[in-house]
Amino acid sequence: MSTSRPPSLGLRHAALKICDLAAAEDFFVRVLGYEVAWRPDPENVYLRRSADDVALHRVAAPAGKGMLDHLGLFVARAEDVDEWERHLDACGARIVARPRTHRDGARSLYVEGPEGIVVQVLHHPAATGGR
Repeated sequence: MSTSRPPSLGLRHAALKICDLAAAEDFFVRVLGYEVAWRPDPENVYLRRSADDVALHRVAAPAGKGMLDHLGLFVARAEDVDEWERHLDACGARIVARPRTHRDGARSLYVEGPEGIVVQVLHHPAATGGR
């Protein structure tokens, strides 16, 4: 089945499971030049640098799948998330979380690929120039 894919801005988001959140935040901020975009609670911090976005999630010990929680495929408009949902459904992909709008105005869905790789299709107004 050949279907055209909805537009995206590329993989610009990674979410990592981290045991030492303070050390990871220091590395990304001090060494790599990221800045804290949002700290919703003591267990999570969201970092941004230019168009890149990294989420750090504290865990007691890494799960069997390693340190990667998910990858994020950015899209320019909130409506693009819904377009991706239709595309993924048409392709028979396993959507693990249907589109929803988050507290910070972001809109996303999650799809699971081979071997448990999870990709978040994400529109985030702050990362896409407020659109």
